[in-house]
Amino acid sequence: MKEEIKVITIDKTDVQPGEQKTIALSVGSLPSGTDINILVHVYRSMFVGPSVLILAGVHGDEINGVEIVRRSLEENLFDNLLKGSVIAIPLLNIYGFINFSREVPDGKDVNRSFPGNSTGSLASRVARTLTRDILPVVDFGMDFHTGGASRYNYPQIRYSKTDKKAYELGLAFAPPFLIQKPLISKSLRKVAKEMKVPIIVYEGGESVRLDGFSISKGYKGMKRVLKSQGMIADAVAADHKVISVTTTGWVRSPKSGLFQWTRSSGAFIAKGESLGYIKDPHGIISANVFAKRPGYIIGHNNASVVNQGDALFHIAYDYEVNN
Repeated sequence: MKEEIKVITIDKTDVQPGEQKTIALSVGSLPSGTDINILVHVYRSMFVGPSVLILAGVHGDEINGVEIVRRSLEENLFDNLLKGSVIAIPLLNIYGFINFSREVPDGKDVNRSFPGNSTGSLASRVARTLTRDILPVVDFGMDFHTGGASRYNYPQIRYSKTDKKAYELGLAFAPPFLIQKPLISKSLRKVAKEMKVPIIVYEGGESVRLDGFSISKGYKGMKRVLKSQGMIADAVAADHKVISVTTTGWVRSPKSGLFQWTRSSGAFIAKGESLGYIKDPHGIISANVFAKRPGYIIGHNNASVVNQGDALFHIAYDYEVNN
């Protein structure tokens, strides 16, 4: 017996098989009275398949992900799905996007506010809207992020060690680095896993800055996942090997001062290698930053002025290269 494809209902709006709709989910208003609506783009084929959440802008200043999802909409990537459904949200945290901010007005982080509360703060309301209206109708998701606070992340996928499906999705995405990261309390990934919805998180580039390399890697990886699920016909194979990472750590600043890196993200480093240096503004003191262990740099700090103890280089220490 042929499996029947079901109607998807989001906030009392039905989307039938073969339909495309854009649904506005109200989450609040600005002091000016301007309504804040999350636009949800729903694309459905006529054939049974997975329902996929493609999400960006959880942190409003992380715009590479916004560009990845925006580009997919502009290029009509989801218009003729072979099977299944795509729910695309290019911008979740609208207030943060407008104000070049990771947070919302009260300083709260949407990605530390799940499952949220419909009568709580704006961050909690946004989180509740996603938890209540979107997660129940998807089978898995891809959440696009960048590094924050001047930190650049080399293109990578993060997944939970205990989530086999997320690992498989990460392999299909085929990023340069596939990294085990524990679930964080009140995060989207943790709440989604409790609802049996695997989420992989893409990190690429840094906040408030478009990075073509990270955007390209994220866009191509997203297409590879959709192809692996039989939802689209074409995707470009990765031109790099995937490095699976189980342990990471930070090299921190030994001094305060002006920081310049000489080794950047993506590079392999040897123990004792100089990664950069810090100089005081008076031209008297200069301190090198050395690698304590060999590994790959998966993220680095682009801040020009740093304090003693600041995180400078994120290093992958325990890893294996997938053939």
